[in-house]
Amino acid sequence: MPHATATVNGITVAETDSYEVVDGNIYFPPSAINKSAFTPTSTKTHCPYKGDASYYTVTTNKTEVKDAAWYYPEPMKGYEKIRDYVAFYKTKAEIESS
Repeated sequence: MPHATATVNGITVAETDSYEVVDGNIYFPPSAINKSAFTPTSTKTHCPYKGDASYYTVTTNKTEVKDAAWYYPEPMKGYEKIRDYVAFYKTKAEIESS
């Protein structure tokens, strides 16, 4: 599996060789994120296939990027493999896989 990174404001906030790809998004395992950069927000959304998503604001270089990342704490059947895995909006983070 190719190496994957997520960068926000030039700072790597997630990095792994083991991840899941769902609907074209790379989902990073919880162990792959720099937890000190992530703050849970009150934002919630619902996907009819994956379930209810929760969000993180990502802070780097003292700059907050609101709701830059999301995860599914209780994904629906068939998506259990992404439980608590973190994905990023491509407009708010640079995602690379090589």
